[in-house]
Amino acid sequence: MLAQEKHAALPTPGALAAPKAFREDAGPSESLSAWMQRWVLGTAYALHPSRIADCPSLIAHTLADMARGGTRVPDPGRTWARPDTFAGVCRDISPETFLAAVRLGFFPWSHCGPLKWWTRKKRMVLFLGEHKLEKRTLREMRKNAYTVTFDTAFGDVMRACAGPRSYNWHALTWITPLMQRLYAGLHRLNHAHSFEIWNAEGRLVGGGFGISVGRIFLSDSLFSRERDVSKMASAALYFHLAKWGYVLCDGRDFTPMMDAMGFREITRAEYEALLAEHAHAGGRPLPWTVEADLATVAAWVTGLKRTGTAMETAKTSREPDVRVPRKTTEDATRPA
Repeated sequence: MLAQEKHAALPTPGALAAPKAFREDAGPSESLSAWMQRWVLGTAYALHPSRIADCPSLIAHTLADMARGGTRVPDPGRTWARPDTFAGVCRDISPETFLAAVRLGFFPWSHCGPLKWWTRKKRMVLFLGEHKLEKRTLREMRKNAYTVTFDTAFGDVMRACAGPRSYNWHALTWITPLMQRLYAGLHRLNHAHSFEIWNAEGRLVGGGFGISVGRIFLSDSLFSRERDVSKMASAALYFHLAKWGYVLCDGRDFTPMMDAMGFREITRAEYEALLAEHAHAGGRPLPWTVEADLATVAAWVTGLKRTGTAMETAKTSREPDVRVPRKTTEDATRPA
């Protein structure tokens, strides 16, 4: 059963408000105690033994860039070696400058202090024909006990991603009130999207959000409250991205979960080349709706696994003339 049928009482993507101009003073605020906690934890994060050596350079470059007025959109040719891939302090950031930076490979990020521009030497990305899941998760998906929706609870998902996790007691997060306002503005412009997963009782138990630029989706954060639900919701996202003609999903930094799901590292130069080719056209610049249930998604992932096995067999065959045409591979991994 599709999400629109199973959760008819939920607000539908079609009911979303029309795009509005970005207002930095709108949206969530932060209490003094929460602000103080964020600064204390953020400072502790920066002073970790693996990062403390970069602190003097970060402070010096930050102050120098602020004295120049900050950086509206970062220059790919001007990043610092220490701290690695730092590109300046965000100036007058808005959804428009956010998107312009994303198309160049940069993202805004900070636990405390001024918001800063960063990129990465290497990116964890998923080429959508390479997604994989373990058998246990696929079995659960075939039961259709959960429902996935898109753009139905964007604010709830973002707040859940910003909140504390079961594996740590604190709530240190880069999803600050300012970042929440920025993403809300991008969501109103149909560039930021959420994907939600609901259990049989209609409770939101997992999901995530990210940004769409052309045929590339940047998955920025996930949360889960039940076992494997973030994997299921992500698989539904990847299915639809592939169906809609997207090329890849960017996960930014390595995690064991992403590695297990088929993500792989590419260099900054490779990533920027993909952005230049795919981040300026295509995609789905509309509120998103779900077009397949989890059982259908599980069948797609299983088909990818079989296709991948066949491709590996072709690569390792002793016959010297065995080839797998690129077009055939793309057609085999794209949902009908």
